[in-house]
Amino acid sequence: MPTTIRLATSLDIERIAEIESQGFPVEEAATLPIFQRRFNAFPECFFVLEKNNQIVGQINGCRYSAPELPDILYEDEHQHLKEGAYQTVFGLVIAPDFQHQGLAHQLLEHFITVSKERGVKGLVLTCKDKLVGFYEQHGFVCQGVSDSTHGGAVWNDMLLNF
Repeated sequence: MPTTIRLATSLDIERIAEIESQGFPVEEAATLPIFQRRFNAFPECFFVLEKNNQIVGQINGCRYSAPELPDILYEDEHQHLKEGAYQTVFGLVIAPDFQHQGLAHQLLEHFITVSKERGVKGLVLTCKDKLVGFYEQHGFVCQGVSDSTHGGAVWNDMLLNF
């Protein structure tokens, strides 16, 4: 079945939050109110992937001035800089029933392409050890263990310069 990737709308936010809760532990997952605040601040940075006219994946993040993802960005949507030099990735999640079909690769590549078209210098994200290889396949370079303590987890800083 073909997939479609598009900008999210406000009507998608509940489904985005649902998918997020399926992909991250409760300590790490953004809640519906957080997604609503983020979407109101930077809707242009939310994309969904549809399969069979059903949203099965999402990616989002804000723009920031530096190639880093400090924890304050997760908490304060006002840190978003519309003309920020770097696009962050807060979350890339595919619904469990649709994983291992290459959909995360498609969604990430779309986000990379759009970010290049928008003229940013690169993408920055944090991920756990098990996902470093996934992001390296897309050109990201591991910058080492992150200072982030988001959700009480250990994260790696990942950077993709354009």
